Amino acid sequence: MNQIISDNELIPIYEVFKQKYTPQEKILLDELRENLVDIAISSGGNIQLNEDRLLNDIKNFLYSRFSLESNNISNEYIASLSKKLLQDITGYGQIDPLIHDDDLEEIMIIGVNKPVFVYHREYGMMKTNIVYKSEEELIEVIDAIARQINRRIDQESPILDGRLMDGSRVNATIPPISPDGPSLTIRKFKKDPLTVMDLIRYNTLSVELAAFFWLCFDGLGVKSANAIISGGTSSGKTTTLNALTAFINPKERIISIEDTLELQLPHEHVIRMETRPSNTENRGELTMNDLVKNSLRQRPDRIIVGEVRASEAITLFTALNTGHSGFGTLHSNDARETITRLTNEPMSVPEIMITAIDFIIMQNRIYTSNGASFRRISEVAEVVGIEEGIVQLNKIFEWNPETDTIENVCITSNTLTEIAKLSGKSLNDLYDEINNRQLVLQFMLNHNIRSVEEVKQMLELYYKNPQKILNKILISGSA
Repeated sequence: MNQIISDNELIPIYEVFKQKYTPQEKILLDELRENLVDIAISSGGNIQLNEDRLLNDIKNFLYSRFSLESNNISNEYIASLSKKLLQDITGYGQIDPLIHDDDLEEIMIIGVNKPVFVYHREYGMMKTNIVYKSEEELIEVIDAIARQINRRIDQESPILDGRLMDGSRVNATIPPISPDGPSLTIRKFKKDPLTVMDLIRYNTLSVELAAFFWLCFDGLGVKSANAIISGGTSSGKTTTLNALTAFINPKERIISIEDTLELQLPHEHVIRMETRPSNTENRGELTMNDLVKNSLRQRPDRIIVGEVRASEAITLFTALNTGHSGFGTLHSNDARETITRLTNEPMSVPEIMITAIDFIIMQNRIYTSNGASFRRISEVAEVVGIEEGIVQLNKIFEWNPETDTIENVCITSNTLTEIAKLSGKSLNDLYDEINNRQLVLQFMLNHNIRSVEEVKQMLELYYKNPQKILNKILISGSA
C-alpha cells in the first residue's frame, strides 16, 4: 500500500495516500451507501463473500446513472471507479490501507479530531495523517465491524471484542465506557506468521535454547514438557507460544482454547475452540473454563490455553496433573510472580498442583533510548518441587543484557533427568541429541528455511530419519 514514512519527527509519521473523489463521484458513493442493503441482498446477503457479484452490481449502477445523465463515459473509467467504490464500501473506510499493510502490528483510534496511531514492525509507534472529524463517522466504522463479526455494540453493551475475517483482533468502546468518545484498536497478525527460526534470527531466543525446547517439548515420546509463557502486555508471549508449538510432536492431538483465535498451529491434528460472550439476555456464554473442561472429553494429548486468567487455571492444572501436556500464557513480570498469580485469586491453583508445570518462560519487551524496542526471552525457570510450602524454581537459561545473549546457567535439569529415566537413555545421550538438533536448527538458519511449512517439513524429516538429515548437514559443511 502506498505510504510515506518520515522518521525525522519525535513520533515518526506514517502518511497514507487517501482515496480521492470528484464531487460527482462523492455523490455516487453516498448513493451507493444509502442503497447498500439492497445491493447486499442482490449479492446474496454477504458483501464480504460476494465481491465479484457486488462489483458487477456497482458497474450496472454506474452505467444506469451515467446513462440517465447522458454522459459519454468510457468503460475503462467505469471499471476503475467501480473498484474504488467497492474498496470503500466493503473495506474499512479511511483505515482500509492500514488494515492491508502487513508491516503494521496495531491500529489505534483514540477519538475524533485526533490522529490515528499505528505500531509499525520496524519504526515502532507512528502517527498517521488520518483523522476522524465526527463521532458519527467513527461509530459508523465500529458498527460495520460489529455487524461483520455478528456482535453488537450499543449503550447496553458498550464494549466490542472479537476478531475480523482475516484473524485480526478488534476492540472498540463507546460512551459511557470511554467518556471522551468512541475508540477502536485493531491488533493485526502477519499473513506469514513468525516462526521459531524468525525468533532465533531476531535474537528472541538462541539456537541452543530452541534445541533444548525442541527436545523437552517433544520429550522423545515419553514425557512432553509443559510450559507457561509469562510476560507483560505486548511482550510477544502469543507469538512465542505459536512459534514453539512447532516443537510439539506431529503425532499429538492438540486442542487450543482462546478468547479470540490468534494461534496458527502448524499441525494437522488440531481442534481450535473460542469462547463466546453472553447474548443480550445474558445467556449462551461459553467461558474459558467451560472449554477447558470440554476439551478433557476429547482425548487431547496437549491442551493449549491462549491466556490463563481465572478459574480455568485449576481445570488446566488438574489436567496436567493427570497426564495431559499443556501450554499457556500469563501476564506476569517474573517467574516468582507467575507462581504467586497462579496460586492466588482468581486462579487459586493449589501449590501442590504447580509442580505439573515444567518450565516458566519469561519474555520481556525491552525499550531502547531512541524509543525502539525488541523482545527477548529473559529467563527460563524450571519448577523442581515444593519445600516448606514454597514452590522451588531452578533457573536454567538467562538473558545477559550486556552481551545480548541468552546464557545456559543450568547445572542440572529435572526435565532432562526425567526424560532420560523414562526413555532408558543417559543424560549424555540427551545432550548429544540436543547438539544434533542444534545442528539442524543452525542449518535451517543458514539456509533461510523459515516459513511455517518449511519448518514443519524439516522437523518431520528429522523425526523420520535423523541420521540421514545429520549426514546431509555434515556433508554440506554449512551447519
